[in-house]
Amino acid sequence: MHVTFVYCINDYIMKSIPRFRGPSLILLATVHILVFVAGLVAAATLRHGAPYVTPFAPAEQVRLFFAQSPVAVRVSNFFLFGSAVPFGIFAVTTVSRLRFMGVRAAGTNIALLGGLTATMALLLSGIVGWVLSVPEVSASAQMVKAIFFLCFLFGGTVFAVGFGLLTAGVSVTSYFMRLLPRWLVAFGMLLAVTGELSSLSLIAYPANFFIPITRYLGLIWMVSVAVALTKNHSVAQPGHNGDSA
Repeated sequence: MHVTFVYCINDYIMKSIPRFRGPSLILLATVHILVFVAGLVAAATLRHGAPYVTPFAPAEQVRLFFAQSPVAVRVSNFFLFGSAVPFGIFAVTTVSRLRFMGVRAAGTNIALLGGLTATMALLLSGIVGWVLSVPEVSASAQMVKAIFFLCFLFGGTVFAVGFGLLTAGVSVTSYFMRLLPRWLVAFGMLLAVTGELSSLSLIAYPANFFIPITRYLGLIWMVSVAVALTKNHSVAQPGHNGDSA
């Protein structure tokens, strides 16, 4: 009887389906989007109708913009900085979930590299942009323009390149393991291409067009991947772990 009882317990444990333990991808994606949008709304509201300028505008025009809207600059960059936290947790949780599902390919490491790069880009963009709200800094047109370019490059080009690596790593591994719908894999690869093409903005101004495409369509990709991976309860199967990918 004792042997039979132990056998039944072991058989139940072996047949039970393991469950992924980690934060909700849907919640993380939603929080990131809400915080990011809150920064955009705050920037538009607190600058009281003042037209937005780009780093490519004349130095004195850029200086006046930041000198006249210190509160908008400070609050918007606070939210940008804060949005990096749920984004970073989303990236590492996505990689962890793929590995839990049995992916043993380099794509997960590429996705992790991209996610961490994009996270650091948001953190640096937010903290560097916050410096522009300091009155002593905004008094110098040359300094303001230099800092604004750094903020733009971190939050634009560097983030887009990192995000492209994240979507590429997730999409390629998910394609071989069939963890995501084909349309979502294609969508992720499209963002991977636009993300990497945004690096051309360092030598050609028109390539800046790829940055907002990657940024805003990327929000849709995050939610879609979160929903798809949450619904997918696949676990690792012997002999089918994605090594060939």
